[in-house]
Amino acid sequence: MKQSTDIDIRGARLFFLPVQTRLPYQFGSETLTHVVCARAEMRVACADGRSTTGWGETPLSVGWVWPSALPHRERLERLQQFTIALAAAWAEQKEPGHPIEIGYDFQEGPLRDLWMQANKNHEAPMPWLAALVCCSAFDIAMHDAYGSLHELPVYETYDPRFMNRDLSAFLEPASGHQRSFAGRYPCDYLVTPPPRYVRAWHSIGIGDPLTEDDLTGNEPRDSYPVLLGDWIARDGLKCLKIKLRGNDYETDYRRIVRCGEIGIEGGVEWLTTDFNCTVHEPSYVNAMLDQLRDDHHRLYGMLLYVEQPFPYDLEDHRIDVHSVAARKPLYMDESAHDWRLIRLGRDLGWTGVALKTCKTQTGAILSACWAKEHGMGLMVQDLTNPMLAQIPHLLLAARAGTIMGLESNAMQFYPDASSYEEAVHPGVYRRRDGCLDTISLNGNGFGYRIDEIGRPLPEAAATAGV
Repeated sequence: MKQSTDIDIRGARLFFLPVQTRLPYQFGSETLTHVVCARAEMRVACADGRSTTGWGETPLSVGWVWPSALPHRERLERLQQFTIALAAAWAEQKEPGHPIEIGYDFQEGPLRDLWMQANKNHEAPMPWLAALVCCSAFDIAMHDAYGSLHELPVYETYDPRFMNRDLSAFLEPASGHQRSFAGRYPCDYLVTPPPRYVRAWHSIGIGDPLTEDDLTGNEPRDSYPVLLGDWIARDGLKCLKIKLRGNDYETDYRRIVRCGEIGIEGGVEWLTTDFNCTVHEPSYVNAMLDQLRDDHHRLYGMLLYVEQPFPYDLEDHRIDVHSVAARKPLYMDESAHDWRLIRLGRDLGWTGVALKTCKTQTGAILSACWAKEHGMGLMVQDLTNPMLAQIPHLLLAARAGTIMGLESNAMQFYPDASSYEEAVHPGVYRRRDGCLDTISLNGNGFGYRIDEIGRPLPEAAATAGV
């Protein structure tokens, strides 16, 4: 039976906001020097005639969603064209429902059809991960609009008072699992009330200078830190994420040790490593973990988990990773497009999931529910989210119940990009005592307080519907 609170989509607008990095951010085989953020405005209405708009945003991070030898410009242009096409596709969705229901149906149908059509005449297909990222700005905006329309924070609408379908309509348990998703809703897996403060992880890019010996003279001369120790001191950091190459064992090992030793000196408590899909054999990671355990026992103990060493296409690279997970918790990131791939990853030995709002708010919520039901750990990882993109990202971490906060690095690589938003939400864009502060996110929807932010926007790249 349909709910009186159901919405339907009335229209969409899309804006592109370019952002330049302060320092290059090197991860895997890619280097981020600039990004275009897609910001979407969605208009929704319900049966009683009330309507409102909501906002969503995500960086179209070409290097992360589509690592390739293709020129960066070509990949970015195709992402932007696909996002423009999505504005019209979203405006055509008229079946009313709850945002999770509409978002799920859109991903299963129109999004997949549009993605296949977009790849039809290209020898280099755009990955499905890229399609999800392009879609996420609209999906997030729909959730925001729904909460605003009903004058509630969006996380207070993920329950049977508002949803027509329980989780069994979207998720299937693993074979042999004792409990189904019938009669269960996202609210059953989310943290209530959420914490005010959320621990923030600092990301150390492959090329980031650690000490003065690493400086080249080309670093920016501004008010922000450059060296790792200075970042730790300024922000009171307790958690460091170390980006690694995955194809140079000695360099990777030395990088872990150097970062860890600087971290210990500054009072850091936890480390993680991220190979960004560059490793093809578990033995590479196992040897590194074993050497760290034998030679640097304290650093090994500080290593909370290992993130995505292996190729993200699990269906084509079904690597048994139980031996890695026996040493340290092993978390899927690029591989975790949806709950089906999380189920496959669990069978292969992965023990946790890194959630990202850039894969859609709908997908992040459903993935979190599936993972928690099956005893998997959760983290929330960054896409170097500036401006509005930071807010749903932080709220997801506060509500999901992660093992240790979230990664948040936009304040490292383009801190001035979020100046308008930071004026309204200072605790969301500046790490203090190693944490971000959610106290200002007290409004409806995602609590953006968009009218107070007042960021001027460029001419819309696409407008569809009412």
